[in-house]
Amino acid sequence: MTLSGRDTYRDELTKIAENDDRILCLEADLGGKNHQFESQFPNRFFNMGIAEMTSIDMAAGLAEAGFIPFFSTFATFASLRSAESIKLAMGYMEKNINIIAPYGGVSGGWFGTTHHSLEDIGVVRTFPNIKIACPYGEEDTRRVIREAVSSPHPYYVRLSRNESFVSLDRDEDQATMPLVNQKGNGKLCLLSIGEQGTELCKKIQEVYPEISHVHLCYIDQVSLRNSIAQLEEHGNTFLVVEEHRLAGGTASLLAVLMPDNRVHSFDCGEEWPVYGGSHQETLAYLAFDYETLEEKVKNLLSEGAEVNW
Repeated sequence: MTLSGRDTYRDELTKIAENDDRILCLEADLGGKNHQFESQFPNRFFNMGIAEMTSIDMAAGLAEAGFIPFFSTFATFASLRSAESIKLAMGYMEKNINIIAPYGGVSGGWFGTTHHSLEDIGVVRTFPNIKIACPYGEEDTRRVIREAVSSPHPYYVRLSRNESFVSLDRDEDQATMPLVNQKGNGKLCLLSIGEQGTELCKKIQEVYPEISHVHLCYIDQVSLRNSIAQLEEHGNTFLVVEEHRLAGGTASLLAVLMPDNRVHSFDCGEEWPVYGGSHQETLAYLAFDYETLEEKVKNLLSEGAEVNW
């Protein structure tokens, strides 16, 4: 049975912690009564409650002492409430802190606007030295957690809520590369970010095999800059599909990094969902769905994938 991203994180971190007593798990009261890590390592688990900035500051001290702290809470709270602490501890001082941020995008649909996170990537990406990952599926998530444990750099890992997906194929010798599952060689290339964006792109390419699709796992500025040469092998017009707002999104940064190519965005727009609904219902309200994406792809193809929107 394939696990969701947040369940995969807990399972993988617990497994790694069996052989590495430096690993500590901090959570903002999200684990419930049967948290896997807490059950196995109660002395290395800390329920921080609703104290996001304090959690990052505490993690900074633990990292300075030689531990490898992982802190998890809703993406919107992790990125916005603790932004200054992230900037200083992770960006400026480069402390080995790993933030695992489930409920990315609008995956917490029923929780409402206050719990939706369509700005987090833009916020965290403004701080240098932080690796940002948006894995797709269980195996991709496990790989990212393993990489975060072994890396001296701070990580921000954005996950969804309960949905589960089978990861795309990835060559082991390219495990830390931003590009995953490079498929197709059309002039128009879809660049998918995260789980919902990748799901949409997979479905679109089944209908339109003449376009390319690349899933980007790592989307911090350094990773994107290092991927430009590879990306340009897959097209000259790019459509970034990302459960995020345009401002601060991956498309806006790639447009600057790839001035000789055309970069377009399929994103969640500027609306605020103000009613309760499932993840898919909330995405539909934001017009982040297959039908709208297909219309955009068809328009690009009809124009020869050579003009801007």
